[in-house]
Amino acid sequence: MTNFEWEYKSVRELTAALAARQISARELAEAAIVRIERLDPALNAVCIRDFDRARDAARTADDALARGERRPLLGIPLLVKESFNVAGLPTTWGFPQHKDFVPIEDALSVARVKAAGGVVLGKTNIPIGLGDWQSYNDIYGTTHNPFDVGRSPGGSSGGSAAALAAGYVPLALGSDLGGSLRVPAHFCGVYAHKPTFGVVPARGHVPPPLAPLPDTIDLAVVGPMARCAADLTLLFDVMAGPDEIDAGIAYRLDLPAPRHERLGDFRVLILDTHPLLPTDSTVRLSMSSLAEHLRAAGVRVVGDSELLPDLEASARLYMRMLMSFLAANWPAQVYADLQKQAAAMPTDASGLDAEQVRGAVLSHRDWIAANNARCQLRAQWREFFKAFDALICPVSPVTAFPHDHSDRDARRVLIDGEAHLYGNQLVWPGVATLPGLPATSVPIGMSPQGLPIGVQIVGPLLEDRTPLKLAELIESEFGGFVPPPNY
Repeated sequence: MTNFEWEYKSVRELTAALAARQISARELAEAAIVRIERLDPALNAVCIRDFDRARDAARTADDALARGERRPLLGIPLLVKESFNVAGLPTTWGFPQHKDFVPIEDALSVARVKAAGGVVLGKTNIPIGLGDWQSYNDIYGTTHNPFDVGRSPGGSSGGSAAALAAGYVPLALGSDLGGSLRVPAHFCGVYAHKPTFGVVPARGHVPPPLAPLPDTIDLAVVGPMARCAADLTLLFDVMAGPDEIDAGIAYRLDLPAPRHERLGDFRVLILDTHPLLPTDSTVRLSMSSLAEHLRAAGVRVVGDSELLPDLEASARLYMRMLMSFLAANWPAQVYADLQKQAAAMPTDASGLDAEQVRGAVLSHRDWIAANNARCQLRAQWREFFKAFDALICPVSPVTAFPHDHSDRDARRVLIDGEAHLYGNQLVWPGVATLPGLPATSVPIGMSPQGLPIGVQIVGPLLEDRTPLKLAELIESEFGGFVPPPNY
């Protein structure tokens, strides 16, 4: 083993070291394994270990490197969210009744990562059904935040974010429906990208025992996670592209280049408040500092615009469509109970909790009406992005909160000491999720309690490279990931 300290190196640095024979893929994999074995008992981020096959893959990578082969991830260790199918490993989505389900083929994103030379070390922990901003379940237990083990690492890609922050690997795979890539990145101070809907195929990212069919799931995406923006783009490029099953023969992905290469050329709207939920002063202060830095760098920064779509109406629409999607897989009795609850609800009930109930029992006719409203929203965003290159806004109104495994309906999130409904945090992820826009989560600072603070850079539809580039420029100018103490 060399003295090359790899734990917090970028993929570019690791790739250069591998090419220069400063370190081997086997040594990188072994160092990661040792680190996981030493640190993970306290974090519980890696719920399924696949070390023997990882060692074999690393040996194969070394042989390829010796032959002069060069692939984007050749010899690079990484981790995969538990919800992705990996042939020979359990895929449970945290459901105890599926603890013995083992798929026979890799999810498409996993297959692409392996084809690019990536060395998969195992799978990372999740909440049950991927339905929480925490990561715990009865099969694998609770994952902790490396910045404070008493707090959540986020969810549902919380295990991936914690593993990145702890220096296990430089890359990880995650997914996002209600902020499941972006919230863990924010809570753990790392990077994540929610792609434009459909740009990264999700085949093989399905709850057991469903067949791994091509994309049919509205709103949900899979995407990359990393510790630096350039690595995020690299993994995105490996994962993106049409699914060969239904589109690969007919067309190819050709995303436009970033709108700008210089930070000072960007036009951004920075928004730190939502009409339905306040933002904690700690997050707002960090965002204010970012705005000042961007202005000083020549960025055109504004705080409001008539072109911005109605965020309150958008949040209500998102809640309806989200709950309609989720309820499709609920037991018949649960659905029947919700129908009774919706029928008894006052017609003037207007809270987001009421929208959840209405959405769960949405008729097909009403879903069509909701989808038409979403199409109108997309048109509004197209007009917005004629005047702006990006919207920068919170991922969550708060920093990582303490573990809370109480009944979901009873949970509250404290914003500047005031309690708010736990589920209302969905309003910020929904800004990008509902219209299918790309959004890159980037760390921008630390709270007085030593907790990471991130924001999401929301970009134009199918222009993923614009928020990714802006993330890279912000990192280069102002800094990015900071390792947790004692790691």
